[in-house]
Amino acid sequence: MLLIYCPYCQEERSELEFRGAGDAHIARPPDIASISDEAFEEYFFLRDNPKGLIFERWRHMHGCGRFFNAARDTISDKFIKTYKAGEPKPDIGAATIPHAPVETQATEGDAK
Repeated sequence: MLLIYCPYCQEERSELEFRGAGDAHIARPPDIASISDEAFEEYFFLRDNPKGLIFERWRHMHGCGRFFNAARDTISDKFIKTYKAGEPKPDIGAATIPHAPVETQATEGDAK
């Protein structure tokens, strides 16, 4: 069973208590009624689906009922960090994710 930490309840609970709510940190257009159909489509429907670290909104449906954000690894399904809605996106380095590619610096003897 997957356990998810709710930053409001301050405890880990079963994944059955939570519901995913899409991507986090998406800026809503200031005047949504005046944007073009193409811009609305891009805002409302089109999302990236990267392999690896993503930032999502979640809701603790059977607990406090509040929305929060989570940094999750889509490969291992591991929650790296959860944080309250409205807080800025955390800076999460590659060292936090075990399978993340490690950048290496070229030395003088390396071919370019």
